Amino acid sequence: MMAKVAVVLFNLGGPDGPEDVKPFLRNLFRDPAIIAAPGPIREFLAWLISTTRTREAQENYGKMGGGSPLLPETKKQAGALEEKLLTASPDNTFRMFVAMRYWHPFIEDIVREVEDWNPDEIILLPLYPQYSTSTTGSSLSGWKQAGGGDARAICCYPEAPEFIAAHATLIRKSWLAAGSPTNARLLLSAHGLPERTVKAGDPYQWQVEQTCEAVMKHLPELSDWQICYQSRVGPLKWIGPSTEDAIESAARDAKAVFLTPIAFVSEHIETLVELDEEYAELAHEKGIQTYKRVPALGIDSAFIDSLAGLVLDALKGSVGLKPPCGKRICPSGFTKCPNPMVADG
Repeated sequence: MMAKVAVVLFNLGGPDGPEDVKPFLRNLFRDPAIIAAPGPIREFLAWLISTTRTREAQENYGKMGGGSPLLPETKKQAGALEEKLLTASPDNTFRMFVAMRYWHPFIEDIVREVEDWNPDEIILLPLYPQYSTSTTGSSLSGWKQAGGGDARAICCYPEAPEFIAAHATLIRKSWLAAGSPTNARLLLSAHGLPERTVKAGDPYQWQVEQTCEAVMKHLPELSDWQICYQSRVGPLKWIGPSTEDAIESAARDAKAVFLTPIAFVSEHIETLVELDEEYAELAHEKGIQTYKRVPALGIDSAFIDSLAGLVLDALKGSVGLKPPCGKRICPSGFTKCPNPMVADG
């Protein structure tokens, strides 16, 4: 029977213009999934961080026209996914909804839009391939807090075959376009997390490692590679090595650097400013002759195929959280994994 299926794409969000930067930052840092502190302390820290970082952040967003490109990029992905789903499953009616955690369109607004459409099924699809309490966990909590209806929620997809193949293809294209240098080192850069978050049982770093290992099985010609982490904020110790340290190490080893955003599926401030400008400048200062940044997945056809497959698989079986391959993939030590212990990876 034909069903109306609402697919909600979760992402971080970003300011539309310079005047939105401070409230966006405050929304971000007042989330208990980002700063785990008692309410009054967290509110003060959110105010302090957003106040002190606004000017620098506005300058960085100014390099992209004054606001974040994340919403238009996510809408492009939503359009490509809807087209793919309508072709793959013509007996169903699919409608995409984009829900941002820290800026418009907010999750609570999308909950109302989904209710008004009155779908038969709801699929929650985070555009975070690797699960973390600070990303997917926060978005799923936001859905519940906003009164979102029963849904089939996709937890993560760190090793989804088409997702992995899409990364490998873009990396190989960048390497070939640069003349296939034999001294290449591939840096797979993911957003970092405080070390204490991982030690508390968050599976994000482990899942990033699974993604990277799966990608590199497709790229035997690039045997020199390293995982690294970017975007450190605050005084806490973060997981490493940092992307800055990895670039400096590559410079000492006289390597050509190819850098891919392994945990980002859309172009935004962390790729267009941090990777393309700040780290490129660092590489130049350290004497690296070749510094190439691999594009984010965006609307790459293999990646969109992967998302479509996740949605169609999620429609099978009962409503609830949908781990990849029908079972838990995280080892038992990662207690923040939201999936029940069906199988120990």
